Amino acid sequence: MNNIKAFLTDNLSNFSPKAIPGFVFAFIVCALLAFILSKIYVLYGNALSNRKAFARNFVVLAITTMFIITVVKSSLALSLGLVGALSIVRFRAAIKEPEELTYLFLTIAIGLGCGAGLTLLTAIAFLGFVVIIWMTNRYQKTSEAQSLYLTISSEDPQSIDLKIIVELLKKYCTGIKLKRTDETSKAIEASFFVEIDDFEILENAKSEIRKMYPSVSISFMDNTRDF
Repeated sequence: MNNIKAFLTDNLSNFSPKAIPGFVFAFIVCALLAFILSKIYVLYGNALSNRKAFARNFVVLAITTMFIITVVKSSLALSLGLVGALSIVRFRAAIKEPEELTYLFLTIAIGLGCGAGLTLLTAIAFLGFVVIIWMTNRYQKTSEAQSLYLTISSEDPQSIDLKIIVELLKKYCTGIKLKRTDETSKAIEASFFVEIDDFEILENAKSEIRKMYPSVSISFMDNTRDF
């Protein structure tokens, strides 16, 4: 009986039923903001990886961060224990692009703000982030040329002259950069990063390349986002 009483005393010493409504409200706001952020990332993100699969982690990461901060913020011992736990358990994620890391930090910031009891301030800051992301995306969409990955391949490597292809692409593209070439005795493949102003220019470039090298295969991949 004494052990049960001591257990309840230790676990309920810093607990107040009055804090439950505030915690539930912060939990709901945290999950909602993280969910909205996941939709924004899918809509406005530029990563080539599967953004929908990556964005599914945002809500869980945000509410987990919030819960951890809520638990440890009232106890110095728990805060020190968290530091020790993080030295053993490390968060590993296959981050391929800086944009993914940026959105992860924003997700963690949502959890930190809600867990620290600054729910209203977090919501206001999040609204500011959304406006900035929207304005940045709109400005880039109207001011930048379309970016594409161009791959040219052929099963007859002796018939392809990359220098001629590069000069031809310079004629139509506002920007061009050779990213990778793979060549064997039986095949050749070259990957370029190109920028064009409109689709008609793209078709003209493809037609001229095929006219010069009828046997080549040409593929383009959008470097902006999936619709």
